[in-house]
Amino acid sequence: MEVYKLRMIIEYQELKRRTEKLGKLLDKHLYGELDFELNCPVALLESQYYTMQAYLSILVQRAEIEHVDLDYDLVSDRSEEDY
Repeated sequence: MEVYKLRMIIEYQELKRRTEKLGKLLDKHLYGELDFELNCPVALLESQYYTMQAYLSILVQRAEIEHVDLDYDLVSDRSEEDY
């Protein structure tokens, strides 16, 4: 697989994981379930979350055009040379 496709997969998977974590944090804040005080304004965090979602959508569109499987399992595809 071409290096740029691997980078796209890594970028997508990392961004997806971070977006999900931020979404969970915002949900916990909404329901008063956070065990700490936010330093950032919630509106700023929400803007970040929506921007991250938009970028994920762009990556999905690019992947469809370039025939990249963004859910590709990078870990199980390693050879012994990778270790």
